[in-house]
Amino acid sequence: MGGKPIIKGTRIPVALIYELIGLNYSITEILKEYPHLNRNIILTLLKIGKVANENLIKVDIDEIISKEV
Repeated sequence: MGGKPIIKGTRIPVALIYELIGLNYSITEILKEYPHLNRNIILTLLKIGKVANENLIKVDIDEIISKEV
């Protein structure tokens, strides 16, 4: 998948699940599209995404980029 994180045992990119959630898909709707996944996988991805988002909100991207000289 070109170095993109995927859900273990599948070829489904993690970003796709986040995109579907962003498009207001419910967990039930995602599982209808991808029946080989399960609710726990989706919930785990959401928890990981929430923590990552909370950490990234604190980051000043411009400051980080300016340090890359």
